[in-house]
Formats: sequence, structure tokens, C-alpha cells
Amino acid sequence: MDDLALLIDLHRGGARQGPGSPEATRLALTLSGLAGRSGLRIADIGCGTGASTRVLARDLDAHVTAVDFCAEFLADLDAAAAREGLGGRITTLCAPMEPLPFAPGSLDAIWSEGAIYNMGFATGVAAWRPLLRPGGILAVSDLSWLGAQRPDALTRYWEAQYPEVATPSAKTAVLEAAGYRILGWFALPPDCWLGHFYDPLRARFADFLARHAGSAEAAALVAAEEAEIALYERHSAHLSYGFHIAARTED
Repeated sequence: MDDLALLIDLHRGGARQGPGSPEATRLALTLSGLAGRSGLRIADIGCGTGASTRVLARDLDAHVTAVDFCAEFLADLDAAAAREGLGGRITTLCAPMEPLPFAPGSLDAIWSEGAIYNMGFATGVAAWRPLLRPGGILAVSDLSWLGAQRPDALTRYWEAQYPEVATPSAKTAVLEAAGYRILGWFALPPDCWLGHFYDPLRARFADFLARHAGSAEAAALVAAEEAEIALYERHSAHLSYGFHIAARTED
């Protein structure tokens, strides 16, 4: 298996492919003002196996188009939605994050938890704005520094992984320059990283390595994930995902 196939195999068994929680999704929903509106059209971009998608479909009067490049993740989402009676509210779409097949001004909200880094924050928020109706909601979580000072090892690692990691105020400025009005922001607490993502991921390592016994690439992937988890455990006070909730301004 190539590196991408191994990564998909490791993460497919997880409820989430990045930090988050149902509680965090619902807090962002509260800040968005979407609750109580009817007939919403929402796109969940980079949805993975659909943890956030299913919260949106369950808690809102909405149809959610769940977009991901990985057909295996979407198959798991379709199965979960059917089990939970949400199939009529969710459509899965196997597609890249850009360009997206939505008409300009056709969406009431764009949701993206922990996935916009694939495009880059500035590129993503600019590309998605035309798809929202005026006043439409953007809710996106992205990697952020929690303060101006941090250990050098943490800075080196994450700037190499994601050069657009920045403070929340810097990302707020990007959103405002791109034509959004800020509605709210919060940092994901450590349990969104550990209890909902890293701990379940770590629990899958043994089975993953057994499935790929003798694969140096699989062993290297697990070692890299272990190193990232250890770095977070040491320095969680300095880094998290920031959840940004904003509204498209009038042109």
C-alpha cells in the first residue's frame, strides 16, 4: 500500500480524523445562529467519516452535503447515517475541496472541522465565500497558537507541517479581509484532542501494525503519529484548533 492508502486505513476506523467533539460542534452551532432556521443548505467540507455532519443533520432543519476526497470515509458516513435515520438529510460527495460543485450564493452555511489546512486557511476562506449567500455562515476549525510564546520544538514541528499555523487574531484578520463578519471564536479543549482523537487513534495502532506486518512504511506512520501525540501531551497549553464562526458580508 502507498502512504495515502496506509493513512486512510489507519484513520478509517476512527469516529474522527482530527480533534473535535459533538460538544464543540454544538457550541459552534450556538454561536452561528443557525438553530431555529428552516430548510438550510449546508456543505461540510473535508467531512471524513462524518462526526460533525451527523450532528448538523440531527440538530438542524437542514440538508447537509458531506464532501471528502476519500470514498472509504464517505461509505462509513453513509452507513452511519442510515443506522441513525439521517440518510434523507445527508448527501455524500466524493470530490476535492476545490473547486466545489455548488452554485454561487447557494449555501446557507459552510462547515469544515480540521480540514481547511489542506487548502490553506487564507485560500480556503476566500474560495468558499462566493458559495455562501450574503449573511451565510462559515464555521471552520484550524490550527492556532494559544499565545505568543511557545517551546521551540513545538514551533519547528508545526511550522514544518502547516506553515499557516498562527494566532487566532491573525486568522481573524484574514477572515475580515476576505469579507466576513466575526461571530465568535473558541479553542478546542484538550479532551477534543485526547479523548476524541488521539486516544482512539493510539488504540488502533496494534491492529494496524498487525494488518501491515513487515511494512516499514506502516511502522514509520505509527512512529510519526506517536511523536505528534507525545508533543501535544507535553505542550497542549500552547496549541489547539481554533473554531472560527463568521458570516459573509454583503458585497
